[in-house]
Amino acid sequence: MTVIFSKKCEYGLQAVLYLAANERGIESADDIAKNLNIPKEFVSKILQSLTVSGIVISKKGKAGGFALAQDPKKIKLIDIVAAIDGLTMFNNCVLGFPNCNPTKPCPLHDKWGVLRTQTYNMLNEDTIDTFKEKTLRKVAAI
Repeated sequence: MTVIFSKKCEYGLQAVLYLAANERGIESADDIAKNLNIPKEFVSKILQSLTVSGIVISKKGKAGGFALAQDPKKIKLIDIVAAIDGLTMFNNCVLGFPNCNPTKPCPLHDKWGVLRTQTYNMLNEDTIDTFKEKTLRKVAAI
């Protein structure tokens, strides 16, 4: 169950990590979907949106598919989250109250603020190349 990211964002993170870990160049949407156990149509749509953001490139045709548009040492998890879900979750009230701020906090404002900052920092610290081995082990276990 996801708490922070949309399902689309979860799948996008998985697909980009998969592309970075495999280093085979162009990967078909079929292969990505099969190896990650994600519906193919969903994978294609997500990766097309990541193409618009410049994280992924697509190649059409029989040998077509998707690949990273940038060096994995330059892509952070936060870049993928920003491209799919945006960064509003790091600014909005976790309970959805309007005008939640330090002077008019919601009941969870202070605790959410700590978690929100930790989450943002975690997603912004490492580039996706640092997750290669863990990603390969996880995909093998699917």
